[in-house]
Amino acid sequence: MKTLIIATKNKGKIREIKELLEGTPWEIRSMGEAGIDLDIVEDGTTFEENALIKAKAIRKITGGVVLADDSGLEVDFLNQAPGIYTARFLGEHAPDADRCRGLLRLLDGVPDPYRKARFVCSAAIVSEHLEMTVRGVLEGQIAWQAAGANGFGYDPIFWVPEYGMTLAQMDSETKNRISHRGKAFRAVAERLKQLL
Repeated sequence: MKTLIIATKNKGKIREIKELLEGTPWEIRSMGEAGIDLDIVEDGTTFEENALIKAKAIRKITGGVVLADDSGLEVDFLNQAPGIYTARFLGEHAPDADRCRGLLRLLDGVPDPYRKARFVCSAAIVSEHLEMTVRGVLEGQIAWQAAGANGFGYDPIFWVPEYGMTLAQMDSETKNRISHRGKAFRAVAERLKQLL
């Protein structure tokens, strides 16, 4: 079994990625499980650039196959902010609940038609012979209040109209099937099978 390193320290993301790639013939390890403690400066201007920056930095250390992603929330009313700054928006180390409250305050009184938003995930695979990115997108809107406890980040305030609930109210199986990360990592899983 070949090893695949996930270039992130985000525990929620690691859990989600491992679930999404379950059943692939790879031993999937987080940076922590691989003994890597590195802060990577994400100074790209797109989700794709940042995902590649992370994957290349960890590949330089391990020499193996590395998977990284850069994900974020784009809110139309805020001119696609927070975008690539999603993790640092409203405070570098702010708890998820504070970020959700802060974003809801920014959209206070904004009517439904202007609350459109999307989650974007760009996943990168870097190996000796491969350097690629794939993108997954989930369209929705910002809810009027937080709801649900399954997920992390802005999941409690991301309303998915077709399901009549937020991402955080969905069970993991449904969320993984429709999410931006689910879409990107299913494409990644197909490519990883080819790599073997």
